[in-house]
Amino acid sequence: MPTAADPVIVKPANGQASPAASAAAASFAALVGKLDYLSAGEIENVRQAYRFADEAHLGQMRKNGDPYITHPIAVAAQCAEWKLDAQALMAALMHDAIEDCGVTKQDLVERFGAPVADLVDGLTKLEKLEFDTREQNQAESFRKMLLAMAKDVRVILIKLADRTHNMRTMGDMPRSKWKRISSETLEIYAPIAHRLGLNFTYRELQDLAFRFLNPWRYEVLSKALNKSRNRRKDLIARVQGEVDTAFRQFGLSVRIMGREKTLYSVYRKMDSKHLSFSQVTDIYGFRIVVPELSDCYTAMGVLHQLYKPLPGKFRDYVAIPKVNGYQSLHTTLIGPFGTNIEFQLRTHAMDVVAESGVAAHWLYKASEPNSDTSQHLGTQWLQSLLDIQQETHDASEFWDHIKIDLFPDAVYVFTPKSKIMALPRGATVMDFAYAIHSGVGNRAVAVRINGEQRPLRTELNNGDIVEIITSDSAEPNPAWLSFVKTGRARSKIRHHLKTLAQEKSNELGERMLGQALRSEGIAPLPTEDGPYKATWEKLLRFTGNKTRSELLSDIGMGKRIASMVGKKLAVLLAETGLKPDALLISTERYASGEDESVSQGVVSLDGSEGLSVQYAPCCKPIPGDRIVGYLGRGEGLTVHAEDCPTGKRLLARDSERFLQVEWADEPVRPFETMVLVTVTNGKGVLARVASAIAAAEADITHVDMGDEPAQTATDIRFSISVRDRQHLADVLRSLKRTTSVLKAQRYKP
Repeated sequence: MPTAADPVIVKPANGQASPAASAAAASFAALVGKLDYLSAGEIENVRQAYRFADEAHLGQMRKNGDPYITHPIAVAAQCAEWKLDAQALMAALMHDAIEDCGVTKQDLVERFGAPVADLVDGLTKLEKLEFDTREQNQAESFRKMLLAMAKDVRVILIKLADRTHNMRTMGDMPRSKWKRISSETLEIYAPIAHRLGLNFTYRELQDLAFRFLNPWRYEVLSKALNKSRNRRKDLIARVQGEVDTAFRQFGLSVRIMGREKTLYSVYRKMDSKHLSFSQVTDIYGFRIVVPELSDCYTAMGVLHQLYKPLPGKFRDYVAIPKVNGYQSLHTTLIGPFGTNIEFQLRTHAMDVVAESGVAAHWLYKASEPNSDTSQHLGTQWLQSLLDIQQETHDASEFWDHIKIDLFPDAVYVFTPKSKIMALPRGATVMDFAYAIHSGVGNRAVAVRINGEQRPLRTELNNGDIVEIITSDSAEPNPAWLSFVKTGRARSKIRHHLKTLAQEKSNELGERMLGQALRSEGIAPLPTEDGPYKATWEKLLRFTGNKTRSELLSDIGMGKRIASMVGKKLAVLLAETGLKPDALLISTERYASGEDESVSQGVVSLDGSEGLSVQYAPCCKPIPGDRIVGYLGRGEGLTVHAEDCPTGKRLLARDSERFLQVEWADEPVRPFETMVLVTVTNGKGVLARVASAIAAAEADITHVDMGDEPAQTATDIRFSISVRDRQHLADVLRSLKRTTSVLKAQRYKP
């Protein structure tokens, strides 16, 4: 075993350390040189982790011939730049130990404690599991990493350091891997770095990915930028001199730094706006760091006196920070020779946050132990990952939600109490409602934007004041999924709809099984606990369901036939001594008819069944119509009119899936049907017909006049909501009394 004093160095037979091993040791020594912010005990813990990792990776080499341990050391060095704590540095050194070296999480728990083991486990991909596709594997791996990151942000910081070093050494990898790894970096890791405010890492990852995705374009742009830099050297020096002089004359102490657009951002601007390189005018800019927050605005006043500002190019991210915590004043000025120059003004604290984002928390802890500045950066988004996970168990769906939330751009809107909310560009009213609280989103019925009533699908703009109007009886609408933009809103709506469908199908299944059991002479449906617990367990083994609730839901969704389950339950109950009631059997059979193909009992419908019962669009049945119920496989109960041609075809093909249904005495809502009105074409006809329908107290939900040019006599189809057949008859009478109406009748497509 190595001594506690020095890192492991593998020596060849001649007793001399190999150059590769010496390089690894030297790089670890360089890492130790960056750990002056840690205590002696913490540095020793990091050293122990290094020894463990070095031993685990012994004999493994990177593509360029270096010992593999040089990679974990480089990752830990990047984490040390962010001043991460000793646990994070230990995890960085051992981040590939579980995946590549056969080390178990339990080994790490025993050797280094649970917190370090959890960090390493969060960084470990899921390649040992079997997945159908590479995409599914990738989605699961990202889900694991992102959830670990939501619990502890150090996971993603180590992962970003890992990806950055891999991208820096991509040239050693086979060219066949360049495209996949670079695309993944550009689409996933760079946006995450931006979302967490790691601006320096974000810019570097973008440029490295661009370099390996488009080597030729990267090279051409790089040469063009170098030439431009040489040509504009004098201009930049002149601007820097003039700005420095202006601030000294004003007596304001500032730090001035040049800033240059990354190659990728130049390329993206040229590509999206169809510009040539010479037309991109804002390649160069300056960052001005001032002592205090109020100095940001004073410094901007000095600059605006020196050079004229470009209208519409001022952004105040100090008063309204970006979603990742970024704060600065941005202004574009017209400098010497008419050149546009962007200036960013910020304090030192803002500068640290702008470059390091969530990592600024550790930077601050290192320099100011009692400061909690930036501690909550990015935590809102990280918490939303956990919220989405609770409602989304499919990895691909989870990852789709996350990608939606990685928009780099945002709009800033206000609640009625002047609280600022940041949302992705293109976000709608419903995204805002769910960002406040899922209860607000689920109960939303209307909205006022800047005091005016607007539709719920309205896209929000910067500065909008949004007031959501709710109702206790409201529920999410599946149509909202077609326009919401954020992963949080999408997952909340889907979760509620799934839960609602489950509840409704559960209720319907219970009613259907109860009716089926009545046909076998037993009522009421026995409860799951008490003397019939063993009976239900036997029934669940027979059906293959895990719980009573799941069985009832399957019956309600048509995955199981209630009469078959009812017969089996009756047999099991008979074994316990519960005998069928002969009078109940005869009553039920008389009610349903001996010769009927269905003997499940009658299900009563009042319109309150929700998603588990659908009223067929082909015949649009309403109370008073004779109806039948078709139990589709996994689709719930579909109600057809008895004379519906579609229903008759299904009955001939699949009669065992039909059951008797009837209307309740008092339906709780109106039902949609269609009327065909033939009118004499003329001025004001449509208004008169609509008034006649309204006079009969029916609501019009849709009007269809067809695509043909208007003739002397024209057919108009109305979808209307009525209470029952009697109400429909009243509507038709009202229409027939209307001038210009030649004929009015119920219409079935």
